Amino acid sequence: MLHVKTPSGNIYYNEELIKNIVALATMECNNVVGLANRNFKEDNSNLSSGIKINLTEDKSKLNIHVFVIIKYGIKISIIASDIIHLIKDSVERFLELSINSIVVNIQGIRYEN
Repeated sequence: MLHVKTPSGNIYYNEELIKNIVALATMECNNVVGLANRNFKEDNSNLSSGIKINLTEDKSKLNIHVFVIIKYGIKISIIASDIIHLIKDSVERFLELSINSIVVNIQGIRYEN
């Protein structure tokens, strides 16, 4: 459970819930082939295997790390920017949580016909 302090009180979030929302937002990006676990292997069996989250010291904001495999042929900076925007929008809209940082780790590139 993640314990978040808000002006109106404390909220407890299941970590898997947050990871699943981040994973679904990431997969909405057309140029993402899949999530990768942190051991550099593609792992679509567990939706949240390519997501790492933690809170800032004051427990008010999220730090998010996403590990992805992308399609060949698109600028990495554009894909990363799209992923960041999708995650930020989803987390803030569904969970009303503030984000401190989002780090996109490109673990691999796949060529698709």
